[in-house]
Amino acid sequence: MQNIKNTFKSVRMKLFLTLSLVILIIIVFLILVNNFVFGQFYIYSKTKALKSVYETINEYYSYSSQEEIEIDLEKMAIQNNFDILIKNDQNVNIYTSNKNFFSTLGQMNEMTSRFNNNIGEIVEKNSSFTIKKLKDNKNGISYILLSSTLDNGYLLYIRIPLNSIQESVKISNNFLYLMAGFTILIAAIIVSYVTRKFTDPILELNDIAKKMSKLDFSHKYKVTKVEDEINNLGKSINVMSEKLEKTIKQLRSTNTELEKDIEEKSKLDEMRKSFISDVSHELKTPIALIQGYSEGLLENVNNNEESRKFYAEVILDETNKMDKLVKQLLELMKLEYGKREFNDKQFNIVDLEKEVVRKSKVMLEEKKIEVIFNTLDEINIIADDFYIEQVISNYITNAIKHVKEVEGKKFIEIKNEVNIEKNTVRIGVFNSGDNIPEENLDRIWKRFYKIDESRNRQDGGTGIGLSLVKAIMENYKKEYGVINKENGVEFYFELELSV
Repeated sequence: MQNIKNTFKSVRMKLFLTLSLVILIIIVFLILVNNFVFGQFYIYSKTKALKSVYETINEYYSYSSQEEIEIDLEKMAIQNNFDILIKNDQNVNIYTSNKNFFSTLGQMNEMTSRFNNNIGEIVEKNSSFTIKKLKDNKNGISYILLSSTLDNGYLLYIRIPLNSIQESVKISNNFLYLMAGFTILIAAIIVSYVTRKFTDPILELNDIAKKMSKLDFSHKYKVTKVEDEINNLGKSINVMSEKLEKTIKQLRSTNTELEKDIEEKSKLDEMRKSFISDVSHELKTPIALIQGYSEGLLENVNNNEESRKFYAEVILDETNKMDKLVKQLLELMKLEYGKREFNDKQFNIVDLEKEVVRKSKVMLEEKKIEVIFNTLDEINIIADDFYIEQVISNYITNAIKHVKEVEGKKFIEIKNEVNIEKNTVRIGVFNSGDNIPEENLDRIWKRFYKIDESRNRQDGGTGIGLSLVKAIMENYKKEYGVINKENGVEFYFELELSV
């Protein structure tokens, strides 16, 4: 029901109904004109023809003989569908085109009486002739009758039956009714086609406007070569669509940049708060130690030169630790908040591992730790060698700190396992010793987390090393982790091979 209502409200239906109504009004107008005007026009035309024939006959009798005139009279009667009767001055019929025309004396007398007594409707009258509209009571047929006295004294009667005009009007009306039906049917088809040509572009423009309201500018109006109002409107819609699309893209771009700026600012604020909080927490102990030993030096707690040197060494050591802590923490913050760009290049990971081991030689020899390489082959990777060195260095330093003797020996094994299918290499650093408790396997990657809280400050690190590893590997979106083995612990990470 709603669809039917919408159909009747549509522009196409309104235009169709309007054009159909105009056609119907024209047909009704023609029928009315045919009924009320055509008859009068017919009488006017025939009256004019009567006068013309009267003048012609009057002129003929002025110079022609009766025999010559009769031939022309017969032609005029046939051509105009007239009944012509001519009487001489003794009231004797000298010519008639129709034998039934006043065939009896009674009819003639009756007709003459009706003329003389002003019976009937006078159409036109002057000194030469009189034209009346009369009805024959015997046959019920109406006529137009011209009565005149010619210049030679003859009486002239010209009669035209009106039943032909009435029949013509009836036939004409029936024809108009028939044509009205065909016209409306044909007009319906034509109007439907014409309205479609008008409304289809409007519907298309409406559809484009609806999509534009939903910020969908993908659809454009198909401009034709016809320069009309709808085509111009379509061009305007296309221009507006393009400008709106461009403006909205600019707004979205600006909004995205603004969101990034806000997010950036939020990250910076969070980074600053986190940095201040972590530094404040971690620097309490070294600052307290520096403060205590500095006061001891100032107050000459120990006069012994060796003791004062020890105090100074403690202060220097704690200062170095504080400097290292702050630098590592800053680096970690930048990595975690995406403020570092990696300078990736190709290099041999095995050479980098050897270099880190060489730098750790003093600690390794001090603890009598053996380092084992499972491969010495060249393995080229794509990465930032500075940060990858930090990862390997943290793993090896962590291994040195936690290595323990197993079956009479302490060792660290560096493993390189190439996966051709994944195009990666897995680097593992294994140290003999105790396993990490399962509940701590995830916690060790957090900042400042230490498994053994009782470790002295000299052996303990900053607690940031593994957090740096996590931040670096998450930037590379590569796997990393720790696995408890049968006689030790293995830390690992993956990198992409160089093609």
